[in-house]
Order: sequence, then C-alpha cells, then structure tokens
Amino acid sequence: MNVAEDLILELKGITKIFPGVKALNNVQFQLRRGEVHALMGENGAGKSTFIKVITGVHNAEEGQMYLNGKEVHFKGPLDAQEAGIAAVYQHPTSYPELSVTENIFMGHETVKGGIIQWREMNEKAQELLDSLDADFKATDEVGALSVAQQQMTEIAKALSSNAQIFILDEPTAALTANESEKLYGIVDKLREDGKSVIFISHRFEDMYRLASRVTVFRDSQYIGTYDVDGISNADLIKAMVGREITDMYPKEKIELGKEIFRIEGMSRTGFFKDVSLNVRAGEIVGLTGLVGAGRTETIESVCGITKPDAGKVYLEGKELNIKKPEDAMKAGIILLPEDRQKQGLILSWGLGRNVTLPIQDELASNGFNDEKKERELSKERLEEVDTKAVTIFQPASSLSGGNQQKVVVAKALAQSNMKVVIMDEPTKGIDVGAKKEIYEIMGQLAKKGYGIIMISSEMPEIIGMSDRVYVMRNGRVSGCLDRSEVTQERILELSMEQGSSGNGGKTA
Repeated sequence: MNVAEDLILELKGITKIFPGVKALNNVQFQLRRGEVHALMGENGAGKSTFIKVITGVHNAEEGQMYLNGKEVHFKGPLDAQEAGIAAVYQHPTSYPELSVTENIFMGHETVKGGIIQWREMNEKAQELLDSLDADFKATDEVGALSVAQQQMTEIAKALSSNAQIFILDEPTAALTANESEKLYGIVDKLREDGKSVIFISHRFEDMYRLASRVTVFRDSQYIGTYDVDGISNADLIKAMVGREITDMYPKEKIELGKEIFRIEGMSRTGFFKDVSLNVRAGEIVGLTGLVGAGRTETIESVCGITKPDAGKVYLEGKELNIKKPEDAMKAGIILLPEDRQKQGLILSWGLGRNVTLPIQDELASNGFNDEKKERELSKERLEEVDTKAVTIFQPASSLSGGNQQKVVVAKALAQSNMKVVIMDEPTKGIDVGAKKEIYEIMGQLAKKGYGIIMISSEMPEIIGMSDRVYVMRNGRVSGCLDRSEVTQERILELSMEQGSSGNGGKTA
C-alpha cells in the first residue's frame, strides 16, 4: 500500500480567517490509518482552530480536506460525527446531570416501537466501558465522575458511533500520573484496533509515549512533520517557538530578606496534618509531592477557602486570623489557583475587568466606578506581564492558556498590598515558550521582594526555580531541601518513602 492509500485524513492549504486575524495560514496535515499523530505548538499557534475545521465547527476560507481519499465538506459537527470523526476535549463536554449511558447514546438512542430501550443501551454502554477497563458503571451520573472518567465516557461515546478518527485535545492536562497511564493504555488499544488518533499536547512525555509522528504549528502556519524517534527535544522546541531556548529556568541569585510568611502546625482531619513551612522575602519556595499529597488542600486552608482544625499563619511576624479568602487578600496573601478558567478568571468578562475585580472598592469614587482609572491600571498590569492581547476589552476566553495565566498574575499585581504570592500549578496546560515567560515573571516578583510559594507536580520546574523545596506525602511534610541538594531522585524518595513523619528537614 502506498502512502496516499494509507492516509485516512488529509488537509491541504487550509486557511481560516476571523475578523482582523488569520487563525490558520495555508496549513497541511496527514493522518495514516492506525496511527497516533501528535500535534504540537505554542498556545495560539492555531491547533484548536484547526481541530474545529476538521470537526466541522468552522468552515475554512481556503483549502481542501480529504477523508479516505475523497474530498469532504462538513456543514457542521454532525456531518463530521457521521463521517466517523470524534473529538475528546481537555474539559469534557458531557451532560453532568445525566447518566453515563445517556451521554454515550445522546443523539443515537436505541428505539423500538417509539420506546427507548434503556436496558439494551445500558448493557451496550457497559460493554464499551468494560472494553476500556473503566472503573465505573454505565448507570452512574456523569457529574459524580472524575475528569479522567468523564473523558473515558467521551471515548466510549465515540466508539458507540463507530468513529475511526479520534481527536484528543490536551487530554492529560488535568489528569494524575496514574490516570495518564490509563489513558495511554486506551490510546494504545485504539491504535491496535486500527483507529487513528490525533493527540494534541504540550507534554513531551505524551508525544514520546504514544506518537510515531509529530506535526508542529507556529504562528498559525505549518512548520513541519517529523518522526518522533528522529527529532531531539531542542529541535522540536525550536520548531515550536522559532528560537532556541537555552535557559529554560531563568533563576537568578537574589539576596534573600527576612522571613515574610510562616505557617505552623496546619491540620485538617482527612486531608493534611501538622504542616509547617516558611518563606523569606525574595524567595521562591517549591511545594511538591505526588498528586493527593495534600498540597493544594493545605494552601486552601491557609487562604480561608476551607477551615483548618489547627494551625497558625504568620505574616511579617504577626499572627493572622484568616476566616475567609477576603481576609487573606486584605493581608497581602494572594493565591493564583490551579484551575485558572474556573477559579481564576471570569471568562466572559474583558481582561481589564478581570484584572481589577479584587479592587473594585478601591476604584470607586462617589459611589461610582472610576472607569478611566480602572482602564489605566489594568492596561499597566497586563503590559507588565507582557500579555498578548488586542484590547483590554476582549473576553478572557479568547486568549491562549499562557496569556490567561498572565491575566491571573496581572490580577494579583493589581492588589497594591500584595506580599506573598502562592502559585498553584502555574504552568499547567501551557506551552514551552509561555512557561519560560511565567518563570521570568516569578523571577521579577522575587526581585521585588515578594515571597513566592510554587505548588507544582513538574519536577523540572521545581528543581529549576526553587530556592528551597518542601515535599509532602500523605498529608504531611516529609522533607525540606535546599536548592543545592534538590534532585529528582531525592524528591521522589521523600514523596514515596514510608515511615517518615514531621518536617524531616529544616526551615530557613
């Protein structure tokens, strides 16, 4: 079989134009039968728009799309589904109040004599779940499932409609390591069954684990397609960002000040116990451990989101009485949450109003909002973190993940009393170029004397950016490492070893 006969999907010269912007510029792509093909590029490179062209959400102004060698024109998503193309997104699009079966068979229910055959559908849905080694039932309500389980439901839905092409858009971004491994197994099975998969990801480990080829987009253009086993990390990064990134972690040596922040003996039954840590002015403190170790839960209690059973919080040597998030913010403790879309931003609002949301009271004049002052302040803060946007009035939903994260940082900077910045998974789901920009912003904040706590599951950034690292395991701090002694092996040892309790390390 020659290459042309081996192609299940091919796109040529695809151009998509939105008002004022060319979202795709003459891009191309080829997908073989039974292939897992990675699609990579920075946020804003055009990947999402390209996928929406394939799935019939957008119609391209120029170019052709071929399915099984025949040119196709999709009028909408239903045409793509009927042609055997299914998409599974990072944020599942299921109906949470319905059962797994109802979600799987939505739009193509089994009906006999005008009556929906629920028993037959439940049995078929369970067979699909069993084939994916699912650990939940077809009768379960989708809203009660984890993100990984909801994604599995979406894959089962695609299988129920006999899809031949699966598009997985950042599927591992919100998954734990174990959940990611399970997803890898499902993708392997799809490939073994002759299905073709387009796998979009920022994580190199996803690409190396699954794909045989990788296509790179940059600035809405096609850069190239490469064999995964024939391209180095450095060359791939250069293809994605258009330049070499030689110093991924721009950590400067900064003269640290006095202790600015400390927590002592924080405990919450069932979540974490006797957690203590401290941060000095200008210091970046990493907080890591396996997912489920209690890192985020501890910080949420510190910031008044949840109520701890015990523990004290000190800022500049004074004990604080934090009952709610507003108390922490007024004191100068600012949390940048892990889920920027649900907890950090109001996506339908303009960038400017997102930035000034926490300080609306300060902007009020004679009972009215000082809109001129608001515009000036938000513009200054967005420029300070180099947010790539056309106007402060465009909705936050229109930005790439990296730029959305910059808006969250700008919102923190708008609060003039900020002293401590807590960043929970600050580079989650953003591309390699945007990651470095976030690291540079962290370095600038440290230079200005802020205390920074970075919660992260990514060991390279923990090692590359932290002055000290606290490791948590089973809700406790199992160790504290100075920068000079931090290694991946040591972090793993403290994350997984048994029998250790207490701080097991030192505080500065």
